[in-house]
Amino acid sequence: MSDLFVVEDLTVTFPTSRGPVDVVKNVSFTVGRDDTLGIVGESGSGKSMTALAVLGLLPRGARTSGSVKLDGIELLGKSERDLRSVRGNAISMVFQDPLSSLNPYYTVGLQISEMYQTHRGGSRRSARQVAIDALDRVGIPDPARRVDHYPHQFSGGQRQRVMIAMALCCSPSLLIADEPTTALDVTVQAQILELLAELQSTTGTGMIFITHDLAVISSIAQRVLVMRSGDPVEYGTAEQVFSAPRHEYTRMLLDAVPRIDDEVAL
Repeated sequence: MSDLFVVEDLTVTFPTSRGPVDVVKNVSFTVGRDDTLGIVGESGSGKSMTALAVLGLLPRGARTSGSVKLDGIELLGKSERDLRSVRGNAISMVFQDPLSSLNPYYTVGLQISEMYQTHRGGSRRSARQVAIDALDRVGIPDPARRVDHYPHQFSGGQRQRVMIAMALCCSPSLLIADEPTTALDVTVQAQILELLAELQSTTGTGMIFITHDLAVISSIAQRVLVMRSGDPVEYGTAEQVFSAPRHEYTRMLLDAVPRIDDEVAL
């Protein structure tokens, strides 16, 4: 079976006063159906920039080169109109901060419905039912009532569930989750990770999970890409990367993870 998503030699270049600068350099990876790729690295390593590049969401003036294929169809170079039909439909993204990603002036149900109608059409009534079903699927209690609530009426963990519901309402082939658990406490974080794993197992959606937390990646990803300053320094199976890392930077990241058996100097 061919891979769902294939990225080859993706490079992102920004213009600066000192000339063009490559902020993402020759990144390559694949994501299979029902497969999770973890992209890890410190802040500024190019993780999120890579995700924005494949969706065509880079700032004006940025240039991309390489290849990005979904189901064999090239996405780089497509028009903005064509990419709008892909975003939220074939590829959806869950952003790090749901409070700033959700519109505070509209109910969550309206925002999910609008996403669904944009790509799938249908009546307002049918789209509203899709929103209720989506909220129910991600574990929002009493979804028929809460569909009419505003983002500020939900807790941080519930807002992230709303974002996941919105991302999955059109049954995308690929889900990109950009640090979706960073602002959550460990209990809620575990719930969100469990939810994503459960939804992935029932839908067969491929996933790219972006984080600086190696412990999270070790629990959900089959393959791992390690980035540093825009460079892909290591790529392989999760077992290989975590048990026998080849690059010094990967070993440094692993050594920085707190261990319960570490001795504490008193």
